[in-house]
Amino acid sequence: MRSDNEGPADADNAAGDRVTRDPAPAVTRAIAIMGLLAESEGRAISLSEMARTLGIAKSSCANLCQALEDGEMIRRTSDGFSLGRRTAELGGAYALQFNQVREFFGLISSSPTLRGEVVQIAMLDQTDALYLARHEGRAPYRFGTPLGSRLPAVFSAAGNALLMSLPDDEVESLLGPTLPLRSGVDGLELTLEDVQRELLQARERGYALDEGHSTVGVIGVAVPLPAWSPGDPPLALGTAIPADQADPVRIAAIGTALREVAARLENPWRARTARD
Repeated sequence: MRSDNEGPADADNAAGDRVTRDPAPAVTRAIAIMGLLAESEGRAISLSEMARTLGIAKSSCANLCQALEDGEMIRRTSDGFSLGRRTAELGGAYALQFNQVREFFGLISSSPTLRGEVVQIAMLDQTDALYLARHEGRAPYRFGTPLGSRLPAVFSAAGNALLMSLPDDEVESLLGPTLPLRSGVDGLELTLEDVQRELLQARERGYALDEGHSTVGVIGVAVPLPAWSPGDPPLALGTAIPADQADPVRIAAIGTALREVAARLENPWRARTARD
């Protein structure tokens, strides 16, 4: 209740405090710890570095880390802390809520062209491709993007496949503030015009290509997966091929196989509605 001595400005300030006040600071800090570890690229982070980076008292940070460790969300190592196995379980559970991810593994395993390849599913997270699921294949090489990792969409095949489905004005709105952008792998710099041109070629070709701009020595091929239902995000289906084995014939064959699997992963009811 407002007192008689409280003026309109005081009431406005109180309302503002209620809006800006963190309702659960411990949860917010725990999320910040998880985010910091996720961005460390597998490097363990010491308690002191974590507290300093996040601006948290070391004692509070230690208590939060203990709670997260007890829940197996993080694990203690000789060098500090890293993500725990529970995060992989939660990531897998998140991915499996989408119909296409559940069907993905069986369809890839039954494809003569793709079953021996590294094949991944990604979603668009702001301007990055976020990797959700992975089929390892039986090839003698093991590479690609680890689950839960992200790459700039403009440099990755999966990212370009995700952008293929967006109208040009939406691509401009999304990417315009971040471009031009330079690849940290081969130094390629892309402007908005470059990206629009690449997407046009990908739409005409039927699949997107990454010619080694996101991972050294790797060629990516990817196709878009339309959302299964209104609540699902658009996804992309892509492969990672050693550059020395990525001749045009193989790239075209993989692109065709990916499109065939993508067609089988499309919601038949939505596809029929779109045709009608």
